[in-house]
Amino acid sequence: MTTVYSDHRLSVDQRAAVVARDIPAGAFVNLGIGQPTKIADHLPADSGVVLHTENGMLNMGPRAEGDAIDLDLTNAGKVPVTELPGAAYFHHADSFAMMRGGHLDVCVLGAYQVAFDGDLANWTTGRPDDIPAVGGAMDLAIGAKDVYVMMTLFTRSGEPKLVPHCTYPLTGVGCVSRVYTDHGVFDVGPDGVRIRETYGIGADELAERLGITPPRGPRRNPAESAVAQGGLSANGF
Repeated sequence: MTTVYSDHRLSVDQRAAVVARDIPAGAFVNLGIGQPTKIADHLPADSGVVLHTENGMLNMGPRAEGDAIDLDLTNAGKVPVTELPGAAYFHHADSFAMMRGGHLDVCVLGAYQVAFDGDLANWTTGRPDDIPAVGGAMDLAIGAKDVYVMMTLFTRSGEPKLVPHCTYPLTGVGCVSRVYTDHGVFDVGPDGVRIRETYGIGADELAERLGITPPRGPRRNPAESAVAQGGLSANGF
């Protein structure tokens, strides 16, 4: 699949492609329900990445289309998917044992909020009309070796979702290591938040909107990933 990047903020598919770019070859990975499931469509066929679904499948392939759709073969979000050679199926309890037992290298989840120190809130906003839905997120948040979040950076009303402290009920404490958004990619953790890349906005403006204070700066050379992707237009810091 060809992915086109621009100087504007990234679409959902473009964000999915950026996350897919950063998943190590051969990793065992769980993709959360919603936007993260699109990452499966952007993993190179030779990546060796093994996708795990909490409803009981290993080596899930991209989303199924047309005649390839089998309604009995879905991911945890009930989206029809394909299977790759060597795919395996197992009991729901075994699936959660894999998640809790530290057998997954990476999980990618959606979120309502992520704190600068890596706290995650993604199961309820606490509003009266909200329907809480934690699913397997708590198990993934504590069980995966690396927890990535894929989300929009701001709410529809313009409020940041990457915040100094979460105001919504937590899913996990200090568990998120990286956040992928439409405006940029961020490393988060005990030493605060760092901007890795920005899209359609300068790092200084973005830092001001989020209230980010130093330290911020590269934990790697951002040009490496841009060049490697053959034209990723991003502002790396």
